[in-house]
Amino acid sequence: MIMQERGSTTRAAMAPLCVAVVFLLATAAPPCSAAQMQMQMQMQQQQVMGIEEACRKASMAHAGVRYDHCVSSLSSDGRIRRDAGADMLSLAVAAARMAAEHASATEARMEALGEVEESPHARARLHHCLELYNAAADVLRDALDNLRARVYGKASQQLAAALGAAESCEDVWKGEERVPVATHDREYGRMVILALGLTTGAVAN
Repeated sequence: MIMQERGSTTRAAMAPLCVAVVFLLATAAPPCSAAQMQMQMQMQQQQVMGIEEACRKASMAHAGVRYDHCVSSLSSDGRIRRDAGADMLSLAVAAARMAAEHASATEARMEALGEVEESPHARARLHHCLELYNAAADVLRDALDNLRARVYGKASQQLAAALGAAESCEDVWKGEERVPVATHDREYGRMVILALGLTTGAVAN
């Protein structure tokens, strides 16, 4: 009689524990796939660094990257926490995003210039440059997606292709004394090169 009571008491005490174990097993996260585990390892391995150090690495990775321009450009972006540091990938994403925004701003600038330009020849040149920057902005948005997905090779190809917008637009104005988009072209080109340098550094990091 006493043994039966003790057995009933033990089973009653174990019941909540069994329920808790079943609940934990039911709600446990599924095991990570090999691809997910590799992605997590890559994220953990990304070296956190300051903007200055990242810019030094980018200038070494790409001869076209100017250290002072890199530091000033990244430091001016309020979305980057300078004191917390960042890895090369996040800074490459930031530079590519800034380049895409600059392409859109340059496109708008050319459209405004075209509306007030009296010379048909100059208007045609501005329209041509506008189309180049419109296409470049689309390519840069695709490059951003690939950078976030860590598809570095494709992202680098797209950044290099987007760089051609500034070069092609400058070619349109060859022989002219006044190039109305020269300043925009130069800064856009620098930002794309910066994104390229940071992307190359992210691959090597």
